[in-house]
Amino acid sequence: MSDPFFQPISGFDLPRFAGVPTFMRLPHVDLEGARIGEVQVGLIGTPWDSGTTNRPGPRHGPRQLRDMSTMIRAQNGATGVRPFELVNCADLGDVAPNPADIIDSMERITAFYDRVVAGGILPLTGGGDHLCSLPILRSVAKAGPVGMVHFDSHTDLFKDYFGGTQYTHGTPFRRAIEEGLLDPKRVVQIGIRGTAYDSEDRDFADAVGVRVIPIEEYFARGLDDVMTEAREIVGEAETYVSYDIDFIDPAFAPGTGTPEVGGPNSFEALQVVRKLRGLNIVGADLVEVSPPFDQSGATAFLGVSVMFELLCLLAEKAAKT
Repeated sequence: MSDPFFQPISGFDLPRFAGVPTFMRLPHVDLEGARIGEVQVGLIGTPWDSGTTNRPGPRHGPRQLRDMSTMIRAQNGATGVRPFELVNCADLGDVAPNPADIIDSMERITAFYDRVVAGGILPLTGGGDHLCSLPILRSVAKAGPVGMVHFDSHTDLFKDYFGGTQYTHGTPFRRAIEEGLLDPKRVVQIGIRGTAYDSEDRDFADAVGVRVIPIEEYFARGLDDVMTEAREIVGEAETYVSYDIDFIDPAFAPGTGTPEVGGPNSFEALQVVRKLRGLNIVGADLVEVSPPFDQSGATAFLGVSVMFELLCLLAEKAAKT
């Protein structure tokens, strides 16, 4: 049972449009704060999109995700999980990036998460573009490679961009495999689709053993069958979950930089996460929400709804340890 200090503010006590926004109305606990040692699951913002190669804007994602998260309540309506009662959850604030320097920003992100992981806190991240996942994995997988369930319309396995640029939002998991952060045979990528430059990323996936499930296969087989395979691939060992909002069809999540048509709907967006219940998840992220293309806020609300599903998984994991 969690400490009452870590309970979110109820909409019955303070209207949801009032107060200082934090992730899911949780208390903000600084890494230097007196109560940081009591936090079991930490929600973190990475307001950084210097890896973006087309439409920028995810640097503003964490702020809008926090604002829309005021609508999140205490109980999961489908599973009955009450994460804020299971463990102590808190908003740990944002990593302060250097918008003029990719390498420095990644070092800052890793240094922040090193402290989170060393403190025994399971991290849940709101991005930020998908390059954010690489410096996070450098902390989460410091003791050895982890598996990954990756929801996306793109593999993010490209070798480089523009004739040699190694760090973009299209390359993080190629780098993570090269750096020994991910065990490629325990990586599954779900929902891949859209036009392509070439097959270089898919060829790499095949060569190292990454399982890619294109959207056509996802719909042909059905959600349950695909997610059963995903669970088998990652097994019982430590696993990271990375969720790009563009996994979802842009009819439901238009506010992102690289939308691809023909994806899952908003119900499936939540259901695929619920199918991961009970896995050994050591961290998760939700990335690529771009407020400049999300004028209604619907994408961000769907994004934080996915984050709540991920939080339920992490809270159940933390409650067992």
